Amino acid sequence: MARFSGGMGLVMTKQKTSTSTAGIAIFGEVLIDQFPDGLQVLGGAPFNVAWHLQAFGQQPCFISRTGDDAIGHSIRQAMTDWGLSTENMQLASSQPTGTVKVSFVHDEPHYEILADQAYDFIDAKQLPQTDNYSIIYHGTLALRNPVSKQALDDLLAHHQGKVFIDVNLRAPWWQQEQVHQWLARANWVKLNHEELLLLTPPDDSLRDRMAHLLARHGLECLVVTCGSSGAIALNKDGEFIEVSPEPGLSVVDTVGAGDAFAAVLLLGMEKGWPLAVLMERAQSFASALVGQRGATVQNVDFYQPFIHDWCLA
Repeated sequence: MARFSGGMGLVMTKQKTSTSTAGIAIFGEVLIDQFPDGLQVLGGAPFNVAWHLQAFGQQPCFISRTGDDAIGHSIRQAMTDWGLSTENMQLASSQPTGTVKVSFVHDEPHYEILADQAYDFIDAKQLPQTDNYSIIYHGTLALRNPVSKQALDDLLAHHQGKVFIDVNLRAPWWQQEQVHQWLARANWVKLNHEELLLLTPPDDSLRDRMAHLLARHGLECLVVTCGSSGAIALNKDGEFIEVSPEPGLSVVDTVGAGDAFAAVLLLGMEKGWPLAVLMERAQSFASALVGQRGATVQNVDFYQPFIHDWCLA
């Protein structure tokens, strides 16, 4: 049985014009991060993003799959307690709920990701019928299996809103050309600086590499997270924004920091925040998250200062 940390929760074409009213759809993995000390924390990049967006009042449509096992049932209960809908959570009878073993090397998290997990088999036949989402968010890990990849292809087939890709390159579960194919149908892309280096040819600077990837795929905006150095954004209008954490930031662990950043990027897209405001707020929230253990926080009080400051109430 999973043991979760925290307190009580809350009860394709690229040029598109969207008249969507269904909000944000999040597609991909949900799993349990297992820490060396035995702590088990809800995780999976798409799930983490959905969790934060729910706390910020967005009621995202989360599309994933768990096994019919104790961990899977615990995840569903945690979602229900948090107010996050389980309507589009598929149930697998043959595969287990995803688990990942987290270890730390020089204070950086490393992940042991198993094959053939429930989230690898998201069934296209069980997708929601709605196709008018404002944004569809997905990562790259859940697309390693043809079954889930086909489900996402079907979900995007008639989508008229934005596509946000959160790149997550975990060896051996990715191929460069395939990643570029996915980026070609995106509007917004987030990745870390190491992933940017893997996906772009050698160049003089990080900004030049960003410009290359932005131009190659006709992106609206590209965001690169740089760990303790902060993050950088470049959009199609040439706007270049750099943000960094406050000095003396207290860090418990960095698991899920990028997902926290992505959640606020999506929130800002929905709210129409200027890029500079969006980036500052995303950095602020990610900086707070690294002061917590694990990628999700099950205490609504954690979110209240941001809800107040960003006028989300």
